[in-house]
Amino acid sequence: MQESPKYWKGIEELENSPEFLHNALSEFGIPMKESRPSTDDTVAPRRDFLKLMGFGLAAATLASCEAPVRKAIPYLNKPEEVDPGIANFYASTYFTGQDYNSVLVKTREGRPIKLEGNPESPVTRGGLSARAQASVLSLYDGARLQSFAINGKPADKEKVDQELRGRLASAGRIAIVSHTIISPSTKRAIADFAGRFGNVEHVMYDANSVSALLRANGGVVPGYDFSKASVIVSLGADFLGTWISPVEYAAQYVVNRKVSSDKRSMSRHIQFETNMSLTGSNADIRAAVKPSQIGTIAQQLHAAIVGGSMPAKPADPKKDIMANALYMAASELKAAGNGGLVVSGSNDANVQALVAAINAALGTAAINPAAPSYVRQGDDQRMANLVNGIGSYGAVIFYHANPVYDHPMGDKVAAALANKGLLSISFNHTADETGSLCQYQCPDHHWMESWNDYEPKRGFLSLAQPVITPLFKTRQAQESLLTWAGNPTSYYNYLRNNWRGILGGNFQAGWDKAVHDGVATGTLLPAPAAQLAPAGQATAPAAKSGGVELAIYEKVALGSGAEANNPWLQELPDPVSKATWGNYVTVPRAMAKEKGWEQGDVVKVTANGKSLELPVLIQPGQAQGTIGIALGYGRTKAGMVADKVGANAYPLVSLADNALNYTATATVEATGSREPLAQTQTHHTIMDRKPVVQVATLEQYIKNPKEVTEYDKIATPDGLEKPSKVSLWQDYEYKNHHWAMAIDLNSCIGCGSCVVGCQVENNVPVVGKQEVINRREMHWLRIDRYYSSDTHKDSFEDKGKLSTYALMEDPSDNPQVIFQPMLCQHCNHAPCETVCPVLATTHSTEGLNQMTYNRCVGTRYCANNCPYKVRRFNWFSYYSNEKFETVNGHMFTDLGRMVLNPDVMVRARGVIEKCSFCVQRIQLGKLEAKKQKRRPVDGEVVTACAQSCPTQAIVFGDLKDPNSRVAQIWRREDGERGFKVLDAVNTQPNITYLTKIRNSATSEFFAPEVEKAEKKAEAHNA
Repeated sequence: MQESPKYWKGIEELENSPEFLHNALSEFGIPMKESRPSTDDTVAPRRDFLKLMGFGLAAATLASCEAPVRKAIPYLNKPEEVDPGIANFYASTYFTGQDYNSVLVKTREGRPIKLEGNPESPVTRGGLSARAQASVLSLYDGARLQSFAINGKPADKEKVDQELRGRLASAGRIAIVSHTIISPSTKRAIADFAGRFGNVEHVMYDANSVSALLRANGGVVPGYDFSKASVIVSLGADFLGTWISPVEYAAQYVVNRKVSSDKRSMSRHIQFETNMSLTGSNADIRAAVKPSQIGTIAQQLHAAIVGGSMPAKPADPKKDIMANALYMAASELKAAGNGGLVVSGSNDANVQALVAAINAALGTAAINPAAPSYVRQGDDQRMANLVNGIGSYGAVIFYHANPVYDHPMGDKVAAALANKGLLSISFNHTADETGSLCQYQCPDHHWMESWNDYEPKRGFLSLAQPVITPLFKTRQAQESLLTWAGNPTSYYNYLRNNWRGILGGNFQAGWDKAVHDGVATGTLLPAPAAQLAPAGQATAPAAKSGGVELAIYEKVALGSGAEANNPWLQELPDPVSKATWGNYVTVPRAMAKEKGWEQGDVVKVTANGKSLELPVLIQPGQAQGTIGIALGYGRTKAGMVADKVGANAYPLVSLADNALNYTATATVEATGSREPLAQTQTHHTIMDRKPVVQVATLEQYIKNPKEVTEYDKIATPDGLEKPSKVSLWQDYEYKNHHWAMAIDLNSCIGCGSCVVGCQVENNVPVVGKQEVINRREMHWLRIDRYYSSDTHKDSFEDKGKLSTYALMEDPSDNPQVIFQPMLCQHCNHAPCETVCPVLATTHSTEGLNQMTYNRCVGTRYCANNCPYKVRRFNWFSYYSNEKFETVNGHMFTDLGRMVLNPDVMVRARGVIEKCSFCVQRIQLGKLEAKKQKRRPVDGEVVTACAQSCPTQAIVFGDLKDPNSRVAQIWRREDGERGFKVLDAVNTQPNITYLTKIRNSATSEFFAPEVEKAEKKAEAHNA
């Protein structure tokens, strides 16, 4: 079979920089030269540790004898539904004006501690985004407003209500500004408020707008269904990461991406984009293009599909990647017919009109006209009109909207709010950039403290219910509007009344079922008013001579920045750049070489008359002549976690042709300063140790599924054998359970939901930017992102190892990308277990590699012996050391600690942490089954990472149950796609990975400049 490509993780590893070599040769982030800073948490050298160990153990024993006696206080009147030690789950809905997820909220003793996906939802299908996973922490955010206030000073609700009734009645024109609202009952409450005061205008805007898409499609987002598309062409739409409804789209997308020996077919995905996005990373064919070329590509596809004028096939597909991708896109869309789908992330109405025309000409089955999406309803022009004419309003109410920060005209809003004659009211949870300037702060309940309803798509309803009594003296925003309008009805009763027409005759039974399930069918929103679709041809904005084109985008974790004060999201590595704690300027490698920039050099970017300074990040796959900057950073009044992290890119956005324009011509200047980037990817590198990740083409898989995966063989006197046949270990016999996992690299899109899910479930601490730079991040589960270099080509095979490495240092400008979740492999022959001097890490009778934390003395021998580098050393007491209060603050307060999972201990300083396969969940599942005198049923025991995955890439179960999904996958894929990482080491992991299959005949679309690489190799040999 064809030899696997070589993969590399980051620019530092690729270029073998001195800094990378220095860190790679020092285990666990310990400097090469021993240094002993005088801090309480400095880890003592091993010699001192051994010298003092005897006294330490004695002192600990003595201290335990003197511990105070604490008495448990029982419930006097225990709530009927609360049993201490038993979790309750409540169906609810997470929607922040941008990201929709139907969820189950896990509570312990009345406090929410984790979210799970709601499998009853036909929209999100049990999946969960990283943002939704992390949102439970926002309930306990110390930055939340705790009472009503007037000009920032606490005030009684009654006083505020009395003043506002009078002032609103005499205000004249009133504006309510919000992000997209998909709650039918909330919209009705706003309408009732408007009916009471008369001249009220409700304006919705989206921080990352799709206003042009709405105009081109009759005022709604089309009801996309990627599972019904055999050919997908995306023009800059990151539909797996940030575009509109990524959890919904990801679940649909992988339906036609999963393969097996019984299903050897896949959809074809072609991506045109500027920045390397999560979606582009998963594409079969990706062309890096400038923003100004998107309009031209849309025109040419329109001409091919609607007019029959096919683009020319390039003479050399390897050198003209964009032209070749365009030719393939047009050809395959025509061949696919109603199986074709084109989507665009452009906010140019003309481009969206062309895309709509293409889909109409194809007659695509991947758009359901009866179920349009409502999760984006913002109107850029109406918002601009409001800001420009805000002086004509007597009052403005901000409903979870923060335009001073997240709108390019925010400075005008701030100036208007300084006018004391304008009545300003904020419903926002915090005194953010907008709310702090308002005269009245009337904070809304957190969504977990509220009743509400949602209609994300026409005909699909969901409910939210309070899962905890309000923590502060807040009030639901809808109830505030009703109160000021003179309606004494509680919002709960108001909501129920609005649902009577949906649930039919036996209302109470229907209501109880809807609350229990969290979802229902039907519609409460009227059909939106049709917007005038643009006519004519797309006009591509031309870059100025000598200018650089800027593409402004969202990051998967932080999104628009509304939840920037969440440390779990700040520390979640970006799927592509693997950077944390801040934004940066992504530049192509050729531009960095030309300008003499290195990673971390700070540059000044100027666009649309505004400037900001950020460090450079060299990003493979970035289109030549372009740069990228992420939104969502640069907050100034979000809270101690987010304030002053990164720079605010919203001012660089402009308004053009009635829509926000997220591209611009920019100038970039070096400042001479540096700012280190906190990237995680090369911290635990296993570069060129094969097979780590494996990939093959669909063509190879169709030809012979048994030759797409490379297996190591060991030479023995009897010939080549599997590594498992040659062992000094005595194998374990599992009599009852044998827990294992299968991870399908075809289904893993790298979104990071599993990483946050693991962090929430297992009380994994946040360490902050500097500790990430020090290579001490604590995530038990990481997602490795690999770029490929085409060193497997026949012309390179005879060049030797040194020459091959030289070739790897000159990669493609547009490499292929593979994501691989990496966690403790729970090896049956675990090398960590044999070296622990105190038996802190042992093997269970059910196949788990266990950690006994109170036995661990922190020698780190196990981490040194782990070939997968998945064990984390707890360098500090992250929950008590003041050094981490600004990044891990929730662990320092009684309020913040309410989020901690009581089933998992908070580890003290000086121990090794790692994945436990969520052993607490395993034990719970076994106990529940034991009470019913049966074995656990497949699917009852699910790890946090598997449960949160929107694409079901991770499957967990019991190999002793032959009917379990994991057992079936292991049997079916043995000898085909199933492989163990570093199999030759013979650790015999309990995790099987499935080789990634890419639907491209060859990798020629991503090939480097072969001649250039060969010349470099020859020079290296000389």
